[in-house]
Amino acid sequence: MLEQDWVLRLMPEQENVLDLIREQEAQAFQMSQRGAIFQPGAIGDCILTLPLAKFIKDSLGLGGIDIFGHTEYLGIFPGRTCVDTICSIELVDLHRLFVCAADFELVDGDALIGLMADYSWIVSFLGEPDSDFEQNLIFTANCSRSAEVMILSMKPPPDLSKHVSFFYVRQFINQCGLSLELPQFRPDGALIKATDSDIKKGRELLSRAGIRSGRGLVVIHPGSGGLHKCWHADNFLAIAKELVANGLALVFLVGPAEMDRFDAGAIARMNSLAPCLTDLSLTEVLQVLACAGAFLGNDSGTTHLAAALGVRTAAVFGPTDPNIYRPIGPAVSIFVDHSADFTRYPSPALQNEILTALIRTSRDQRGCIKP
Repeated sequence: MLEQDWVLRLMPEQENVLDLIREQEAQAFQMSQRGAIFQPGAIGDCILTLPLAKFIKDSLGLGGIDIFGHTEYLGIFPGRTCVDTICSIELVDLHRLFVCAADFELVDGDALIGLMADYSWIVSFLGEPDSDFEQNLIFTANCSRSAEVMILSMKPPPDLSKHVSFFYVRQFINQCGLSLELPQFRPDGALIKATDSDIKKGRELLSRAGIRSGRGLVVIHPGSGGLHKCWHADNFLAIAKELVANGLALVFLVGPAEMDRFDAGAIARMNSLAPCLTDLSLTEVLQVLACAGAFLGNDSGTTHLAAALGVRTAAVFGPTDPNIYRPIGPAVSIFVDHSADFTRYPSPALQNEILTALIRTSRDQRGCIKP
């Protein structure tokens, strides 16, 4: 009888142990699941996809999430964001997925099957819903394991009144078949975290150009991928002149698009006010921004990067809607020029508004304007 009582007393403990083992196995299985996002857009589009990537990873408890896209834009993500790895869409045969579904074929050991084999969840901004691409992607993804595949639209509908990153998450929830709660959109989180190495290298880049880094440094990027988004260059020059007159450290970021777009006179005027950093890689741009106290730019990928890093960002919008496309960050101020001559003529009134905000930012950060 005593022996039987001893066994009975152990049984609840054994059940607890088994429950713990089952829970650990379930967690291990969940962490072995991975998600993939196919994002063919430029750097701004990729950054605006990060809230979706984080939502998928966190809400599904995935062990990792990867992005397929243009690596020149995605290379900064691993180690600084929720994205674990990246893959170049140029190096895989995704074009095969666009053929007619009736003609689509896979062979044993097909590279496309191997490409999809790691993923339980696949979200694509390539292709269209109910298309041959979607059918072929679903077929390929399920050749090696059961996978959920969703095609999302990158372009929001005309009547959208919320931020585009909210639109991406809402599409995912509507298609995933799970009871997931739509999160409250908060455009105030830092999506990208610069490393200590980034800050060190950014200081080195600035030092070699004779620029003092720190909270008093203002970085100005006067360009954008779309010419229609570019506030007239004289606006940036006028603001820069006043910032220098107020004793602020200043640097211009000038990429290949700006070198082709601006005439020699505009570049010379920039150089007369402050050093121009040119020919930087995207990683180097990130490293410079990580050392800045404030940033001024158009609706551009660089502006989205500055905001995502947590830099105090002044973003100038013209034809695009900031309610939908505003940069995501903890310290973003939006300035809108509604004039039809946004790209053609200076806007002194908006210059003064932005200048006041930048000087106030510097005063708040350093206690005074003078270095």
